[in-house]
Amino acid sequence: MNLPVSIDGLEQAALPPRPLHLAIGMFDGVHLGHRAVIDAAVQSAHGSGGLAGVLTFWPHPSTLFRPQEPTRLIQDSATKARMLTGLGVDVVIAQPFTRELAAVAAEEFLPWLKQRLPRLAAVYVGENFRFGQGRRGDVALLIASGRQLGVRVFNAARVRLDGDSISSTRIRRLLAAGEVEAANALLGYAYVASGVVTPGKRLGRTIGFPTLNLEWAPELKPRFGVYAVRVSGAKSAAPLPAVANYGLRPTVEQTTVPRLEVHVLGDCPFGEGDAVTTEWLRFLRPEMKFANVEALRAQIAQDRAAAAAYFGR
Repeated sequence: MNLPVSIDGLEQAALPPRPLHLAIGMFDGVHLGHRAVIDAAVQSAHGSGGLAGVLTFWPHPSTLFRPQEPTRLIQDSATKARMLTGLGVDVVIAQPFTRELAAVAAEEFLPWLKQRLPRLAAVYVGENFRFGQGRRGDVALLIASGRQLGVRVFNAARVRLDGDSISSTRIRRLLAAGEVEAANALLGYAYVASGVVTPGKRLGRTIGFPTLNLEWAPELKPRFGVYAVRVSGAKSAAPLPAVANYGLRPTVEQTTVPRLEVHVLGDCPFGEGDAVTTEWLRFLRPEMKFANVEALRAQIAQDRAAAAAYFGR
């Protein structure tokens, strides 16, 4: 078994015969609070010759309990798995959140888990971790169950910034408001959007600002507007400064599907079919509808200048 790996579901989890130290949670965003839990599992596992794992879930439980108003996730499952394995985790298990799983009684959750992961030696959770049918289980119950099964339980205190707890909910609100710098401070890294460059209408090229059109459809949509970003991909040795527009492009087309368009400030090595990642650094202005394309061109020039000033160019 080559590590690190991502596994779809506990039923597929054929792991090496080493004691498993498992961090459990949704971990949406993999923010600084999540990292406190995951780092504890990694350090303990690697310090004792064990295996460091993460058990996360997909989709969000709200899709079952509030299907008319589900929680919109910060990341897709592939992005989350990629970030988790970058933290020194040996294995990431993405467990489908089904009605059957939701129906497991809180008292039976850890035995249910131990049956599927016989080498489970310790679990790591946040202090507000809830589990089991009706979310009745808490850390105290998890500790009690662990004593009976010989599984150690560790809970990490919530990490705070500016007096408030770091949480995925807080980050979602910031992104929806366009407060990307504040969101990045809680994440511990720059919010990212990854996608493949697809053909566009080439309007940007005709008005002097060629753009990369990214195929990107997040559950949680950040505020529509213009951002200073960095772009990276296989064709660039380092991230490139750029300006991006995310929104509905009301001046040039009527659409209900948001689009991410990125204009690299210097020479752009990327083209159609390339996989690229944008790091969102600063919100510059909200999306607006202009009277005509000339007015749009003038504003884009100002946006480019604002982004260039941000990067000190």
